[in-house]
Amino acid sequence: MIELTKQKRQMNLGAFFMIPGHHVAAWRHPESQTDDILSFELYRQLAQTAERGKFDMLFFADGYAVHDRDGVGIEQTVNVRPDPLPLLSALSVVTKHIGLTATASTTYNEPFHLARKFATIDHLSRGRAAWNVVTSSSEAEALNFSKDHHLEHSKRYERAEEFVEVVKKLWDSWEDHALLIDRESARFADPTLVHQLNHKGKWFSVKGPLNISRPVQGHPVIIQAGSSESGKELAAKTAEVIFTAWQTLGEAQNFYKDVKGRLKKYGRSAESLKIMPGVFPVIGRTEKEANEKKQHLVELIPEKVGVGLLSALISYDLSNFPVDEPLPNLPDIKDINGAKTRFQLVKDLGDRENLTIRQLYQRVAGARGHREIKGTPIQIADQLQEWFEHGAADGFNIMPPYLPAGLEDFVDLVIPELQNRGLFREEYTGQTLRDHLGLQRPSNHFNQINV
Repeated sequence: MIELTKQKRQMNLGAFFMIPGHHVAAWRHPESQTDDILSFELYRQLAQTAERGKFDMLFFADGYAVHDRDGVGIEQTVNVRPDPLPLLSALSVVTKHIGLTATASTTYNEPFHLARKFATIDHLSRGRAAWNVVTSSSEAEALNFSKDHHLEHSKRYERAEEFVEVVKKLWDSWEDHALLIDRESARFADPTLVHQLNHKGKWFSVKGPLNISRPVQGHPVIIQAGSSESGKELAAKTAEVIFTAWQTLGEAQNFYKDVKGRLKKYGRSAESLKIMPGVFPVIGRTEKEANEKKQHLVELIPEKVGVGLLSALISYDLSNFPVDEPLPNLPDIKDINGAKTRFQLVKDLGDRENLTIRQLYQRVAGARGHREIKGTPIQIADQLQEWFEHGAADGFNIMPPYLPAGLEDFVDLVIPELQNRGLFREEYTGQTLRDHLGLQRPSNHFNQINV
């Protein structure tokens, strides 16, 4: 056991909720609450369980389309999910400490909308909001927003960079002490501390100011999930947390070193950006139990669903290829307009281990390209500790196979082991998500201009 006094650096942990679990067949698992996926009581239970485990934050992925892969998506996979933003507002009332993260796309939103929504959640939660910035990777989403085609990859990131810039300026448009609320002198706010943006860029024209005061955290925490070249550069410039997917320690170390090395040119320190790879844990009280749990999950995957999921991950239709043969020759990554890094990661996994299409979809059906770890609580903690202590991660985004039982297993069995090693907090010591993550509150853009 590592003494806490000798282990000053502790890992950050996010609880990644994909309902009713991350495994593509989680809804069929007897321990998943599939019947309750639109019940607030399920989300309350999950949030409070994660808070009991002292997680830094909970995290919701999101998308703007129904994916009917190979005509079985609607029939055999979960295509129903609540909008995470109003859900976070509700969860802010039933939690006290845990951070509240929602995914929202810069391709199919406007800066003013998202700036206002996340500022509201930050105020309601007293400083616990975070925005996972994505550019979307699905052609199906474009068709729901009056577009014929999904915006090309590099242009999505160009738009995203300007989008985040505008949102931050909107959050800053009211300075911290702009609200006076002086009834006697009839002064609600100081107009000298409220600023117009008058932003005119390639993608957006926004006058401002925002019609809500500056968030409690200054800016809700900015999270980013892209690991392509464009994604890494955007993260180095704008993000404070990166959720990423890697299969091997070497890959994760290279990514960690690469992104941290980009920060200096933007005047940032290594501590200003937390790198948190996704991890899909299959936990058993014994190795035998963990193996049995994994095998049960594999047996729940319908073949067409597995092929459809794999096709979506690599942005290439595999439905006409034999499932018990290796991947066919795939396009060059430069010709992929979906998630480029996930394409390369999954392709590399199949090539490295010489997997058939069936074996590959069985491997990615849970973690979806992220790292899968399996074993007893001690073995799970060992695997997390190895990456954390060897320059591959500042923490992890935990992806339970099915919910709520998979989350409860991690909280009840793995968290105590991490705490015993001094690798994770035993109590919350701060009030805001920035406190939990050790991130500074940003200065106001308009203060810097006026200096």
